[in-house]
Amino acid sequence: GQEGLLLGADANSRDMLARLIYGGRNSLTIAFFAVLMGFVIGGLLGLLAGYFRNWIGNVLAGFFDILLAIPALVLALALVAVLKGSPEATDSFRLPTIIILIVSLGIVSIPLLARITRGATLSWSQREFVTAARAQGATHRRILFREILPNVLPAMMYIALLGVAIAIVAEGGLAILGASMDPPTATWGTMINDGRSSMEEAPFIMFIPILGMFITVMALHYLGDVVRTRFDVRESAL
Repeated sequence: GQEGLLLGADANSRDMLARLIYGGRNSLTIAFFAVLMGFVIGGLLGLLAGYFRNWIGNVLAGFFDILLAIPALVLALALVAVLKGSPEATDSFRLPTIIILIVSLGIVSIPLLARITRGATLSWSQREFVTAARAQGATHRRILFREILPNVLPAMMYIALLGVAIAIVAEGGLAILGASMDPPTATWGTMINDGRSSMEEAPFIMFIPILGMFITVMALHYLGDVVRTRFDVRESAL
């Protein structure tokens, strides 16, 4: 029965509170590691694109623009489909679904973080202390990682926090399209998808994970605003 369950049970008599917590853990794990991948790779590419104002910077900037021109959900869906491969090929090696989702959403987050990092690097690389470091014979690596990166990090952190929120929502979109975790593994996205069939009889099955997702996304946006205010991140410079 559902009498002892705080948030009730879903259509398969599973504890909604337990699934909300477990699904939240999976959703946050996917989003965090996807954005971490975008943070490291996109941040490095963005630093290089902003610092080297030659063909290297132009090629990288063009690459970011091409990736950003593709709708994020469409790109993520295509990457999941490619990495999962054909369902008929049972004997071939397949990555765990959670790794596939992390890599797919990570690739989608790379151009966003790269563009922001590039914009901030373009601004900071013109400052007097960078010119002074160049005049003293500092190497490109030293200037990039000792002079520019510490100043660019707050802008990267601000966008990364928003990126985690976007990745959580993106995973929900993939789940509704049937491209997220395989049943019975729960994420907030798969819980929302499962609740669609019970909308009339038990709408709470769908709205509980929606509420969990909403509160988490709002909290991440608030944290992003705290970082922006604390470190005076100027969006106009990005």
